Amino acid sequence: MPINLYELIGFVSGVICVYLVVKQNIWNWPVALVNAFFYIIVFYQARLYADMGLQVIYIILSIYGWYEWLHGGKDHGKLSVTRTRASEGLLLTLIAVVSTLGVGYFLTAYTNADLPYWDALTTVVSLCAQFLMARKKLESWVLWISVDIIYIGMYYYKALYLTMLLYAIFLVLATAGYFAWRKSFLEMKNNEHSTVN
Repeated sequence: MPINLYELIGFVSGVICVYLVVKQNIWNWPVALVNAFFYIIVFYQARLYADMGLQVIYIILSIYGWYEWLHGGKDHGKLSVTRTRASEGLLLTLIAVVSTLGVGYFLTAYTNADLPYWDALTTVVSLCAQFLMARKKLESWVLWISVDIIYIGMYYYKALYLTMLLYAIFLVLATAGYFAWRKSFLEMKNNEHSTVN
């Protein structure tokens, strides 16, 4: 089976993008835009319409994240890693459940989508993760780890083997990202504590 050029470009840009996110490098955002563009084409061809639509929203969230990382911190400076408040987490969970059911129903009733509820779940959770990542919330990595595991199974089923490999790499990078951002968060908290004392 020949390699799809769009999937190959998406694969390479995806690995570079997530590596840059782990390193908290601002260049992850323009690379994310390239990645989303090519995966719009890949998912359209695979009839994974929720994932295709997700890429469009990724483009918007990438622009938002780019701005936030540059100007969303204290005094409109660089943004630091923080934790998600319990109330934010509860709200995102509620939104995720309702949205997954709604999108899954829509895909089942009005499209020829394959795996409509799984497609909806991964799409909604990915959006929540991307939103938290744009705000440099540590918990974004927990969501990415969870959704990457599901995506690996989905893409195996759809015979998108290169994309499946990409999400296996994402899983490793997301795990590394969690620990790297956690270390950054703890260092920041320790510095704040030292400054107060």
